[in-house]
Amino acid sequence: MQFTGRGRRKFSRLAGDARGDLYPHSLQFYLQPPTENISLVEFENFAVDRLKLLKSVENLGVSYVKKSSEYKSKLETELRRLKFPYRALVEDDYEARRKDHISHFILRLAYCQSEDLRRWFIQQEMDLFRYRFNQLNDQLVEKFLEYVNLAYDAIDATEKTSIADKLVNSTSGLNIPKVEEMVFYKVPFCDAVDLVRVRRVYFHGGCAYVPHQDIITIVLNNYRTKLSKALALTARSLPVVQADERLQPLLSHLSHAYVGPDYNIQKNTGKISLEQIDALSVKSFPLCMRQLHKALRDNHHLRHGGRMQYGLFLKGIGLTLEQALQFWKSEFIKGKVDADKFDKGYAYSIRHNYGKEGKRTDYTPYSCMKIILSNPPGQGDYHGCPFRHSDPELLKQKLQAYKVPSTGISQILDLVKGMHYQLACQKYFELTHNVSGYFNFLSVHLFISQCPPE
Repeated sequence: MQFTGRGRRKFSRLAGDARGDLYPHSLQFYLQPPTENISLVEFENFAVDRLKLLKSVENLGVSYVKKSSEYKSKLETELRRLKFPYRALVEDDYEARRKDHISHFILRLAYCQSEDLRRWFIQQEMDLFRYRFNQLNDQLVEKFLEYVNLAYDAIDATEKTSIADKLVNSTSGLNIPKVEEMVFYKVPFCDAVDLVRVRRVYFHGGCAYVPHQDIITIVLNNYRTKLSKALALTARSLPVVQADERLQPLLSHLSHAYVGPDYNIQKNTGKISLEQIDALSVKSFPLCMRQLHKALRDNHHLRHGGRMQYGLFLKGIGLTLEQALQFWKSEFIKGKVDADKFDKGYAYSIRHNYGKEGKRTDYTPYSCMKIILSNPPGQGDYHGCPFRHSDPELLKQKLQAYKVPSTGISQILDLVKGMHYQLACQKYFELTHNVSGYFNFLSVHLFISQCPPE
């Protein structure tokens, strides 16, 4: 794949079968990287749209049963909205298939950089693949299996009749009439280990007899293996890609990117007063900011990581520079820092965050992904994400102290165990505000701006 700094380069559109040969199926294993030229603008747009899609896949997978009609309906809506392939039978969707192909490879570059990123990327891509595969009819399944070299032989009627009783006894939910109308594939044992292990298929002579409905398990395992290896290879060659000064900032940003609603920081300026902060920290702050506020009030000091995370958050919810200087100074002088030391050692950093010193950059609050993935807290630190960086037992005690219901605590800990840290934060918000339902709510650090004080 090559990139140009200008607008998208015009290329000769492939017509008829020639163009269709590039993406003959709406579903693929992404085995061949794209080779065409695209602009940097298109590169970033494709990547952000796919990231939005994968974040939606993650949210929906926690909020709904993955095979439910609601889950399918909402995911199809998201695929349509972002212009990705949403229905296998749609033939004239070359642009959607092209976007799907290219965007997958771009996010590989961004999400191969650590074990946590790779694990998250694989899980969301697997869920997306499962949804798409389940949309295929029998004929398209056959074509797809052949396309990815997984064309297993279907057993003939004679062989099926001879082992019908064994198929019924080894596969739950089947009876003789269902066996007669269902397609069974003879699959090598090594490809069907997971199904054999849980005793869901008939196994004989080194082969598993897999019903059509369970072939997805084998396809998913094959896809996971290929994608995992591909990410490892991509990580190995990443330094070469990062040497390109055009791509390195984009790739670094993607794995920490916030793709939720765009809250205009400037419009929040001056909306809260210093007197409201204590009450708001209990009522409306996300847990990470509530934790920082309490630590500041208790210790009258925060280390640099905490000051940066909490200070930019306070700026984001509307604290002016003058208010921020007053807030931090009044708290620090209650501890071991006198007014003169504060003015010399700490005030500059606060003014810098507001774009009044140094490069005059108007900094914005940290995103969820930045807090979760960068600068983990050490001994004596209070910054970071409580759902990511706290011991589960300590997190449980903290939630109990904050009067979160026991059932809610269990739900939050389950999300944490599954590494859905942002969704755990969302669940905390729902429980503490007595609301429920699915929210497009990935950057909870600014949710207070949507919940003005009464």
